[in-house]
Amino acid sequence: MTDWFDRACKAIPGGVNSPVRAFGSVRGQPVFVSKGEGPWITSEEGTRYLDLCMSWGPLILGHADPVVVETVQKKAKDGLTFGACHRQEVELAETILCGYPWAERVRMMSSGTEAVMTAGRLARAVTGRPLLLKFDGGYHGHSDGYLVKAGSGLATQAIANSDGVPEAIAGCTRVLDLDDLEAAKALFAEEGDSIAAVVIEPLPANNGLLIQRQRFLAGLRDLCDQYGALLLFDEVISGFRLRYGGVGPLFGVQPDLVTLGKIMGGGLPMGAMVGTADVMDRLAPVGPVYQAGTLSGNPLSVAAGLATLQQLFDPKVYDELERKGALVENMLQQADLEHMQVVRMGSILWLYASGETPPRRAVDVDGMISERFGSVHEAMLRAGFYLPPSAYEVCFVSLAHTDAQLSSFAQALVEASRTTTKQAAAGT
Repeated sequence: MTDWFDRACKAIPGGVNSPVRAFGSVRGQPVFVSKGEGPWITSEEGTRYLDLCMSWGPLILGHADPVVVETVQKKAKDGLTFGACHRQEVELAETILCGYPWAERVRMMSSGTEAVMTAGRLARAVTGRPLLLKFDGGYHGHSDGYLVKAGSGLATQAIANSDGVPEAIAGCTRVLDLDDLEAAKALFAEEGDSIAAVVIEPLPANNGLLIQRQRFLAGLRDLCDQYGALLLFDEVISGFRLRYGGVGPLFGVQPDLVTLGKIMGGGLPMGAMVGTADVMDRLAPVGPVYQAGTLSGNPLSVAAGLATLQQLFDPKVYDELERKGALVENMLQQADLEHMQVVRMGSILWLYASGETPPRRAVDVDGMISERFGSVHEAMLRAGFYLPPSAYEVCFVSLAHTDAQLSSFAQALVEASRTTTKQAAAGT
C-alpha cells in the first residue's frame, strides 16, 4: 500500500480535489486510480476494479473509448487551446441542438457549475426578478446561490448549507420539497412576481435517484407560464444519458433553459447552456448579460464531446443501455434483499440501502442508508467493484459493461448485502 493519501492530505484539503471523492461516509481510504479502460479502473497499487461510478456519469461509452481517445490525440497535435473561435465548436453546438429541437442557441463553458450559475443570472436578467426556486436535495453546482440544501455531497457530510455564502445571496434562493406541487403553488401565490426561475433536475440524481411524477413537472411548467418565470432543467447528469437529448420529452414537459455537462464533454471538462434565441441572445456580446471563459469551447473537450455524441445518434444505443440497467435491477429484485434495492431509470442505478418505498423527496430518504451502505461498499471494494463512496450517489452503466460483468456485480451485491445484514443483526 502506497502513501498517496497521506501525501495528498498534506498538500490538498482533505486529500481530495472534490469532496464526493472522500471516503468519509464509507470505510477505508480513497482509491487512487492510475488507469481506466472500458468498464475497468486500476489503482496505483495495481488492483483492478469493475467501475460503476464511471467518473460520476460522463463515461457512457466506457473509459478510454478508442474513438474518443484517437480523436483527442489527433486534435492535441493541432494545439491544446486557442482562446479563439474554431470550426468544431460550431459543429458541437449543432450536434447538441439535434437533441433539443425546440432550442436555437448553445453557449459552451467549462463545467456544469458554470452553466447553471450563468443560467440563473440569465433568468434574472430576462425577467427582471431576483429570486430562484430550487428543491431540497437538488445539487446545481457550487456557486453561492445554489448551495442551500444542496445534494449528496453536502448530505454525505451532514451539511445543509455552505459557509462563506452571504445571507444576502442565500436570501435570494427559495427551497421547497420535491413532489409537492401545492407548496409550489402557495409560494408562487405569495412571491410569484419576484421569482425569476424554477431550477430543477427533471430527474434528480444528486441526492439518490428521486424519480419525479409527470404531474409535478408539468405543474411547475404551468406555474412558470402563469407567473412569467422561466423553467430551468439542470441536465448535467441526465442530458444524453437516457436518450439523445434531454428527458423533457419523456415527461412531456419543455423547459425554457437546459444546462448540460458530463456526457457532452466525452470525459473532458465541459458545460453548456441551451435555449431559444430570444432568451440566449441576452448573453454578451449581443446582449447585456456577461459570461466569459478563456477555455470555453476548448478544442480538446469539444473534440471528445463530438466523438462521444456522434456514437450516441443511434437509438439502439439507448435500447442497449436500458437492457443492461434492467438486467441488474431484475437480479436485485429476484434476490428480495431486506435492506438493498435498485432504483433505476435507464442506465442510472441508485443502490438504495433500505427496504422502504423509494422516495421522491430528499426528506423521505431512509436515515439509515449511510450506515448500511458503508458496510456494503467496503465488501464490494474488497470483491473488486468500485462504487461511488456515498449512499446518496448513483451508479452508471456504460456501453462497455458486458452482461457477464453486470451479472457478477449484481451477484456480489446480493452476497455483500446479505452478509452485512446478518452481521448487523448479530451485532458484529
